[in-house]
Amino acid sequence: MSSEAEHAAHAKRALRAELRERRRIRPQHEREVVAERLTQQLIALTSSLGPRSLSCYLSTPDEPPTRAFLRWAGERDIDVLVPVSRDDGLLDWAPYAPPPLDAGASPGGSVAAADAELLDVAGMPVPDAELLSPLAINDVGLILVPAAAVDRSGVRMGWGRGYFDKTLGSMSSRPPVFAVVFDDELVEELPREAHDAPVDGVVTPSGITRFSD
Repeated sequence: MSSEAEHAAHAKRALRAELRERRRIRPQHEREVVAERLTQQLIALTSSLGPRSLSCYLSTPDEPPTRAFLRWAGERDIDVLVPVSRDDGLLDWAPYAPPPLDAGASPGGSVAAADAELLDVAGMPVPDAELLSPLAINDVGLILVPAAAVDRSGVRMGWGRGYFDKTLGSMSSRPPVFAVVFDDELVEELPREAHDAPVDGVVTPSGITRFSD
């Protein structure tokens, strides 16, 4: 590893630790406001692009919430795939249908007891559904990915496992790809490594930012 690459990797590790702690201590009242605003922005983006299918992560309590948005998508017959991490560093995909609200799921998007899916090898929540191959992602019309932070040139910094970089980098024809982060995680510049796959835009509670047409 070159000194420049080593410096970028070290800077990322330090920044990830800071961002993880910032998410962990976010006040509950702020989380509730964020959930409503972010859901509105995700709906606005999806409505403007009009995909009949999309991929999106199932949020954990510390992540930007996606569950209320996924419920909205399901109610409009938009097919949803969620990522399932594999031991070999690739992603399988699973169809997702939101559980009934009266079963204990939180309309605000948090992980409730009745909405506690299985966890994959990376600790991400996944539905109890038949797995599809990594190629299933090629059929969706919109990809929404998690991120630790994104900069204004479209550089996405994940959490260091490389699952989404590998997936996006292997696609010969990508639909629009948007990262989902909190407002303070859209920054001016991030350290970049050669394997980092850029995104087309970012969705935050305050709005939608597009980096390319």
